[in-house]
Amino acid sequence: MSSDDIRVRNKLPIVYSKNYSVHFAGLEKLHPFDAAKGKHVHQLLCTQLTLNSGDFYSPTEITKEQLLRVHTPKYLKSLKWSANVAGIAEVPALILMPNFTVQSGYLRPMRYQTAGSILAGKLALEYGWAINLGGGFHHCCSYKGGGFCPYADITLLILRLFELESVRVKQAMIIDLDAHQGNGHERDFKNVDSVYILDMYNASIYPKDNEAKTSIRCGVELRHMTEDAYYLGQLNRCLIQAVSEFKPDVVIFNAGTDILKGDPLGNLAITADGVIERDLMVFSTFRALEIPVVMLLSGGYMKSSKRVIVDSIVNLRRQGWLRAN
Repeated sequence: MSSDDIRVRNKLPIVYSKNYSVHFAGLEKLHPFDAAKGKHVHQLLCTQLTLNSGDFYSPTEITKEQLLRVHTPKYLKSLKWSANVAGIAEVPALILMPNFTVQSGYLRPMRYQTAGSILAGKLALEYGWAINLGGGFHHCCSYKGGGFCPYADITLLILRLFELESVRVKQAMIIDLDAHQGNGHERDFKNVDSVYILDMYNASIYPKDNEAKTSIRCGVELRHMTEDAYYLGQLNRCLIQAVSEFKPDVVIFNAGTDILKGDPLGNLAITADGVIERDLMVFSTFRALEIPVVMLLSGGYMKSSKRVIVDSIVNLRRQGWLRAN
């Protein structure tokens, strides 16, 4: 699909598939990540906005050929070994599972989520915005996965838009507001002038990738237990700087909720209201400039994340930033 209009009457540009949920005989519970976060967000959105599954877009599974546009053959081949995948998923017990189970229970859902990010990119050009209820695998680059991120969906999304929507999309901006440094896309877009990266993250936690940091053009290294006032002030400063330095044709917003107070991995102290205000700042900044925004859910390791995500989406809709172009 190139520049064809893919808008479907009465649908919202929110992408979800029942195939997003990770499952492997209960072992997913050994990781703090809510393996069915997309499903839970989808259910709450249907209730809050009086929607049904037919009101959302659903992706098909990304193919090996499409993955090879970014990933090296050596890396994709490495995923056929359960031990390698166990390291990426941060679930050591996966070493003991046959690879076909790892493929069906973990990698296949991640391939669906990756395809969802790409579809959301296309939809954003038609509607002005789109949300994938998954994705945001910002620790994965072309040749290496990590941090529960097996595929480089952000890189794949941007390169697909550059290739298939080259008339409309020549420059892209990544706004990475997950609690962790987005070292995957930073490695992939090193020395790429057409991609601007803004990254705010806790500098004292994983991945501490100093080489990847050289790709960040506007960055804030946060301390443990950073609170709303400082966080939102720094975000406002960075958004002003980014808009003054770069004119993107599309914005990829990696909207991790692991910045929430109490998250076991993010170790920041942002309130639910702070997350809602963060999302509003990003959407209002770029939608007011008529720049399409693609939102990916990324990290968020508490059961309460799903409610905050839904409340934020409902607020964006109420504020008028989720209107179609």
